Amino acid sequence: MFWETLWPLVLGFGLSGFVQRFIGKRLIEKKLGDHRPATLARASGYGMASSSCSYAASALTKSMFGKGADFISSLVFMISSTNLVIELGIVLVVLIGWQFLIGEFFGGILMIIVLALIGLVAFPKSLVERARAGLDQGKSSNPDQVAQMHVAQSQVTQNQLIQAQPGTTNEAIRSLSAWSDAASFTVSDLKMLRKELLIGYLVAGILATLIPLRFWNSLFVPGNGVWTAIVNAVIGPAIAVLSFVCSIGNVPLAAALWKDGISFGGVISFIFADLITFPLLMIYRKFYGIKLTLRILAVFWLIMSLAGFVIGEVFSALRILPNHQVGQLTLSRFSWNYTSFLNVIFLVIFGVTYWLYRNQSKLGGGSGLAIDPICKMQVNTSNAPARREVAGKIYYFCNPGCADKFSEHPERYIS
Repeated sequence: MFWETLWPLVLGFGLSGFVQRFIGKRLIEKKLGDHRPATLARASGYGMASSSCSYAASALTKSMFGKGADFISSLVFMISSTNLVIELGIVLVVLIGWQFLIGEFFGGILMIIVLALIGLVAFPKSLVERARAGLDQGKSSNPDQVAQMHVAQSQVTQNQLIQAQPGTTNEAIRSLSAWSDAASFTVSDLKMLRKELLIGYLVAGILATLIPLRFWNSLFVPGNGVWTAIVNAVIGPAIAVLSFVCSIGNVPLAAALWKDGISFGGVISFIFADLITFPLLMIYRKFYGIKLTLRILAVFWLIMSLAGFVIGEVFSALRILPNHQVGQLTLSRFSWNYTSFLNVIFLVIFGVTYWLYRNQSKLGGGSGLAIDPICKMQVNTSNAPARREVAGKIYYFCNPGCADKFSEHPERYIS
């Protein structure tokens, strides 16, 4: 599962680093600073072009929102970058059939339309701005969790670094120091989400091999017409939340569910729900706070279920539903295919990225930045949340929790 999603991971996190270093805040505000129809269409196009997996899309969405993008436009970008993408469509066609590709595409558009209609009510401006302020401070926007900052001290966001970075210029594009800064942002985002990534892939693999399919099938109500379609569309996201399976990795499980008799709409809503798996909800909580995360969960569950149900009923009325006989159910072994070629290419790209990150200081990068000695994250020296002075040297920290830990035994971390 990790192998199947490796190159989208590298691409998504790489784009996130590029956005944070090269794309100026004013440009983001200009292109995605509102949620008018033209802006939402632009966000959808950007998402399709980014073609990210769920984890990488969440990191890139956070970066864009922190840069000044409208919250609804940011969510539209995340939906399109995980559902309206080429690699997902290819796997859907191979494993289940072309109908699922068409259903996924038009269902994604339907989700975006519904999100645009209910977004202002579901996400009040005051709550959104608190979340944005929380990102700027490198902590949760929920005041109830501020006292628990030390729990997330190794997973602080990078938005305090964004403010000091210049926008895109020809000189910056040609500068190795600028690219080393972008590489550092990329690696930092990977470090920030490393636990969620590990848990997500590990649990998904365990569930895919140890939980029998009849367990998932027992959660649905077969043979009751429209009622079955409604129940399937609503429960589809629940299975996604419990299965921990993200992005393109949920397609094999979707194929197995489809062969086992789950409705077309239920499978569609399940595939959409890779954006609300449990590890991703934990990421949203760290990014935006618990209140906004619960609203994201409720809104996404609603629009995913609605899109799945509507697409299923339309396909049924048009009599173009695929049969329940599918070929390959799981990608259980490695093979030399297009994914392998892309993985090799992007592993080379990541190797270069990591070299740039490791040689940031030698290449002249890191101006105005420092390394937190506790969690090894970059912080902006001009607005670091905390700092300590030892023997005449100042150390900068990503949050007060790291600074307090440093103060207990500074000699341990200085060495």
